[in-house]
Amino acid sequence: MPSRKKRGSQKKRKVSQKKAPPKDDTKMDTSEEKKQEKEVKLEEKKQETKAEGVESKEYDRAVEIEDVKPEEAIKLYKQVTLQDDPTGDYIKIKENALYKITAIYIKQNRESDLKGLLMECRPFFDTISKAKVAKMVRNVIEKVGREMKDSIQLQTDLCEDAIAWCKKEKRTFLKQRMQSRIADLYFQQHRYKDALGLIKRLLKDVKKFDDKLLLVEIELIESKIHHALENFPKAKGALTAARSAANAVYCPPLLQAEIDIQSGILCAEEKDFKTAFSYYYEAFEGYNTVSRPDDAVLCLKYMLLSKIMANVPEDVYSIVNGKAGIKYAGPSVSAMKSVADAYKQRSIHAFEDVYTKYKKELADDVIVSAHLSELKNNLLEQNLIRIIEPFERVQISHVAKLIKLDCTYIENKLSEMILDKKFAGILDQGSGDLIVFENTADDKTYAGGLNTIKGLGEVVDRLYAKAKTLDVPVDLRSE
Repeated sequence: MPSRKKRGSQKKRKVSQKKAPPKDDTKMDTSEEKKQEKEVKLEEKKQETKAEGVESKEYDRAVEIEDVKPEEAIKLYKQVTLQDDPTGDYIKIKENALYKITAIYIKQNRESDLKGLLMECRPFFDTISKAKVAKMVRNVIEKVGREMKDSIQLQTDLCEDAIAWCKKEKRTFLKQRMQSRIADLYFQQHRYKDALGLIKRLLKDVKKFDDKLLLVEIELIESKIHHALENFPKAKGALTAARSAANAVYCPPLLQAEIDIQSGILCAEEKDFKTAFSYYYEAFEGYNTVSRPDDAVLCLKYMLLSKIMANVPEDVYSIVNGKAGIKYAGPSVSAMKSVADAYKQRSIHAFEDVYTKYKKELADDVIVSAHLSELKNNLLEQNLIRIIEPFERVQISHVAKLIKLDCTYIENKLSEMILDKKFAGILDQGSGDLIVFENTADDKTYAGGLNTIKGLGEVVDRLYAKAKTLDVPVDLRSE
């Protein structure tokens, strides 16, 4: 009898003799790229230590003259990126040179040169790791989007060129990230159909490789698109998928902040402003941590909006006068404070003045504009009900005069309120009067009588159906 240890060793041998499944080249390629991406930080540290002892006269000269002679500096930077480097000592310097050229082109608003920049650097890209190339290309495109105004179409062109190059060179890792980026750009251009089609194809590929982090980004973009199309169930479903993928992997603070702000937006659509405020606060903390002041101000604006919509405008002043409000004080915070003032006064005209004064901060923001239009509508209805409350019959022109708005607009609003059963009354268009009825309790007698008649009818129908089944002549039945 063999011992237990021998049996275990025999089983291990049998398992080891089993043939391994055939390897998928695409999965191997992607996994290698992921490993390379993880090693990029270590490589960068090595390059930094190397770069400390390495000097480039062209680079140093270009840094000195880039403000005075930008064209000459660009030529020197290009020489740095294209010079031979068999030992790999100058990779960090070359990377910095690429970013310097990008910054000069952005400063001078040279779109055509930016389009050709990444093409010119492809000989340099062929000499370094794929993950390093992916990082540099993404950084260049993000720099263009962050520092150059009205550059959405330029970013789209850069991404399309990068995707075509990735397909040719079989760079799956970078291609998927560029496709995710271009889907976000399609969303910003309101090309929702193109964005959804691209996301549908991209999700299939990403799920094969089980790239959780990229999956979170794609699902988040899909949620934003469905929200813009006012398909809230699908937006919520995509956001739930993004959260579940984010829970399975480390999520960077910036991406987590984007998930939180989208969660707050969807909660606000469901009128749950208390939960929305908590999500906006989490997003604000995330953007504040990674030093993104513009995004932090946006979250702060949404936080103040949630307090106003939740009918607690007094909390706005405590937030504005707090640490966050003082740090990010500006037009956006001032606009929301003015809205809170107008809401406390219950004044439509003050509300209109604020809306006109801060058009960029309020009207141009789709989220804020949608909620404030609803707030303005509620405020107008409350004021109209307060004005007509003491009257049984009143001229519409008199109501318009009291509220200081156009007569036709008030007439349309009153008819809408009557149809929505906000109050009982009719509009006498012949005399131009509003006749208000007293709110009386519904008389349930007629409804009860109708239900009784309906029940008796059903009983008679059943008796007739049973009588028809009997084999008795009609004459005998009558007797």
